[in-house]
Formats: sequence, structure tokens, C-alpha cells
Amino acid sequence: MPQFAPYTPDGLVRLIGERCLEHDGLLRVAVDGPAAGDPRALAERVAVWLQETGRPSALVDLDDFQLPASQRFENGRDDPDSFASAWFDYGALGREVLDPLGASCGIPPSWLPRLRNAGTDRSVRVLRRQAPAGLVMLVAGPMLLGRWLDFDLTVHLRMDEPALRQRTPVQSQFTLAAVLAYQEQLEVEPDLLVRYNHPHRPAVQLVP
Repeated sequence: MPQFAPYTPDGLVRLIGERCLEHDGLLRVAVDGPAAGDPRALAERVAVWLQETGRPSALVDLDDFQLPASQRFENGRDDPDSFASAWFDYGALGREVLDPLGASCGIPPSWLPRLRNAGTDRSVRVLRRQAPAGLVMLVAGPMLLGRWLDFDLTVHLRMDEPALRQRTPVQSQFTLAAVLAYQEQLEVEPDLLVRYNHPHRPAVQLVP
């Protein structure tokens, strides 16, 4: 049975940051977790920690890479299958962020910070950004793993069903079936598996 070690929130940020610093070159990091766990908030803290050590970092939020509403809501606004497969533009995330940062064809690596404003359901006009040497790109959002996206380091925030139900707003409860199925069926082993039922009391799986 897997064993977990308790961490403080600051300790978890430091752990992830130190794992990033083990790599000298450009690094693509997944902070994978349900909205109830607020993976963006954790990724933001890691980004700040890295910057304080002198390592350049940036953050991309999967919420800024949602598909158009016509696709998301084709089967209604509360369809769990749509949330699992037709909500986020994982293809664009790979094409516009991860792949260009991993390219080794002599082209300066760059990324697109945002693709779409989900509130207005319109594409956003932002310029691509050039990646400085040694950039740590943190990508935060749900269901990132097991999709053939190229990450160099993966962090998976896992929450049990009672915690998910308690921390998910009523209007978003329909997403839980997809999140729970994703967690149960995930075959990819993350580099860091974090029990995140209580974000102020995380626990990290010990590697045998």
C-alpha cells in the first residue's frame, strides 16, 4: 500500500521547486488537479519560489485554453462527458505551448500565454512570448496527464470524492464524474503524487 509523508503548503512548494531546479534546461511542468484543489494557486506559488531563486518561470492556465462554447455545450451545460472530452483544447495546449518549448530545430522557443476568454467565448489577441534560457513553464489544470502531452515533470493533485464534493460549487458538481473517472483510470505515474483532500495539509507519496 502506498505510503505518504505529510508536508506543509510551503514545504510542498519548496519540494516541487527543488525538483524543477534539478533540471538545468527549459522545463515543462504539469500541475494536474481538479478545480476544487486550485492547481493554479499552487503553480503560482511555485513560480514565485523559482523566481526568488533566480530561475525564470511562467504559468499557463488550462482555463485559458477552453474550446468554444458551441463545442463545450453541444450536449448541454452540465454534461460530464463533454467536460471530459470537449471542454479543454488540449491539442492547442500542445501545439501552442508545450511543443514549441520542446522544439530542438534551431527556432527560438516560445509560447502562447492564452488562447480564449471563456467568459466572452472569444479568442484573445496576445503575442507569443520568447522563452528565456532555463525557463520553467508551469501548466495548471485538470486532466492533463495521459493525453500524450509532452511534460518533463508531472505533479498530480488527487482528491477523494467526499473532498471533491465538499469543495466543488453546486453548479460545477456535474464535473465530478469525469474527474473521478480520470483519477481512477489514470495509468501514467506522476513524478509527484500529492494527496490534496486538505490543501493546507498535503501529503506526498513516498517513492520505494
